[in-house]
Amino acid sequence: MKKLITAASALTALLIMQASPAADEISAEARLAAQHVAVMTCANCHGPQGRSIVPKFPTLAGQHPKYLAAQLQAFKAQTRGDPDALGYMWGMSAPLSDDLIGALAAYYGAQTPGPGRGGDSGAIARGADIYANGVAAEGIPPCVACHGPGAVGTEEAPRLAGQHAQYLLKQLRSFQNNMRNVAVMHGVAQDLKATEMHSVAAYLQSLGGA
Repeated sequence: MKKLITAASALTALLIMQASPAADEISAEARLAAQHVAVMTCANCHGPQGRSIVPKFPTLAGQHPKYLAAQLQAFKAQTRGDPDALGYMWGMSAPLSDDLIGALAAYYGAQTPGPGRGGDSGAIARGADIYANGVAAEGIPPCVACHGPGAVGTEEAPRLAGQHAQYLLKQLRSFQNNMRNVAVMHGVAQDLKATEMHSVAAYLQSLGGA
């Protein structure tokens, strides 16, 4: 329980410090520019309206704007160091202004998430149990404590529902190996077994909708 409380508190503090502009502070000009960038550039990897069809790239539709803005700022500052950040997002984010980052985050946050995708029913059931209850014997806290019921996330923690399993697995491994240097998630992921990660990813991919 202490590990869980510490993790949740640290995650909240981290993301609050990297807050995005409020929706009513985004100018019409920035919104138009963000829509143009999203359609002409971002959609090549993340799909129309952020509904990715390529498992390598994350779905952005319905993601919380504060979290998206924080990640874009981390890419731009080159402080997020997982392989795809270096290979794709460092360069893509470099020319983005703070106003455009906030507008892009708001654009994707307003899009409707796509449906979930099925998979192995046993893995999905096991993943649902780990998400809801953690693995007490291994000191792994329940994911629901930060990411919420249905994995829809909060302003402080990302939406995971409907995300590609392949992408989720890649990020969990990055947290385990500290390629993404997020102490909260390193602490959660470091003791997850491969089968447990696959089950959680399968469960999250099966979720969808608003």
